[in-house]
Amino acid sequence: MAFQGEVAWVTGASSGLGAAMARELAKDGAKLILSGRNRDALDEVAQDCGDDVLVLPFEAADYAAAEAAAATAWDWAAARSGGIDLLINNAGISQRSVALETAFPVYERIVAVDLLAPIALTQAVLPHMAARGKGRLGFVSSIAGKVGSPMRTAYSAAKFGLIGYADALRVEVTGLGLSVHTISPGSVRTNVSRNALTADGSVRGISDKAIDNGLEPQAIAREIIDAIASGQRDIIAAVGFEKEIGELRRTPEALMDRMADLFQAGYAAKMKEGA
Repeated sequence: MAFQGEVAWVTGASSGLGAAMARELAKDGAKLILSGRNRDALDEVAQDCGDDVLVLPFEAADYAAAEAAAATAWDWAAARSGGIDLLINNAGISQRSVALETAFPVYERIVAVDLLAPIALTQAVLPHMAARGKGRLGFVSSIAGKVGSPMRTAYSAAKFGLIGYADALRVEVTGLGLSVHTISPGSVRTNVSRNALTADGSVRGISDKAIDNGLEPQAIAREIIDAIASGQRDIIAAVGFEKEIGELRRTPEALMDRMADLFQAGYAAKMKEGA
């Protein structure tokens, strides 16, 4: 019960892995903030998450709305546990189209939702967490964010970028009492393929065999929540070949420690001075 009495905020919580993680956190005694676009679906998930839940819908790529939501979420959380203890940036959209056929607006949309949206939300929450000296930040990337995957050039670009942001952020905030966790799921049985964008930006509308035969969301959600609770920084949530890919591209623990030590030794100050 590592999250007993704490406040956890999950984006993309209306279905799939996000909804599953919210339910697992509720089982561990957390108070939940649930975000996504679909208010009715969020309300359904909220029914499984206890009596004290804040449903906070907004469009992920509306960065002004994200900033306003962060202020509301922090005030709600502060009245319950002192602030947001865990933010899991899970909202995202995938792709199923080859680069030669894909219109540039598809890249803009996917990068806006999968990369810039979690950065915007984190940047809005980060000063509060830092001032409090406590907090965990989770970023749901993908095995496609560890190795480039065909028909997912925009998705892989955004998910690679998300891991880069999270890894660099971890270096900077480790000494402030915060922890950063990258989460790379493999194929999970959700609507991710059905909701993916095609070459012209339309929604695909059909699933694929890899996703339909993927891991159950609740089981993988339990694995992720336990890994965060144990302090694991680079979480590979996959099996079989996808797990092998993730393990091959895992950031070594020793390297993460070395980078944090470098920063703590005054790296930022030296860079500001031009050293």
